Amino acid sequence: MTTLLLSLLLLAQAALPGVRPLPAPLAVARWWDPPPTPYAAGHRGVDLSAPVGTEIRAVAGGRVHHAGPVAGRGVLSLAHPNGLRTTYEPVRPLVAEGEQVTAGQVVAVLTEGSHCPEPCLHWGLLAGEAYLNPLTLLPRPTPRLLPMAGAAGD
Repeated sequence: MTTLLLSLLLLAQAALPGVRPLPAPLAVARWWDPPPTPYAAGHRGVDLSAPVGTEIRAVAGGRVHHAGPVAGRGVLSLAHPNGLRTTYEPVRPLVAEGEQVTAGQVVAVLTEGSHCPEPCLHWGLLAGEAYLNPLTLLPRPTPRLLPMAGAAGD
């Protein structure tokens, strides 16, 4: 991994609070698979399984960069602090270009037309022109130790 890409990932983790775009639990249908070069094949985001009609939430506050069709699919793009941008498709945006949104705000509804075999949200993250793994925005789970069954004192 290049130093620039690592720096961008750290920037993304520090800059955004990490609200889930969909209700828990998140089910990843297809993982982020960055291309080796800017024009090579790859998967520049993650696909999250969800039924059509599911509400999509802004993962962080920002401004609506784009809300409308791209290549026949509804797309929403939110510009966040520090030059980061999240994308959501296929969706019916509930917000308009230029509008300010808050973290956790319902900003779109999932529609049909995804590239997955079953309905899914394609969620992307960009820093400038570089695609990053959007899952890095989510808070890390806190490990918890549970008592062993049959331990002394039970």
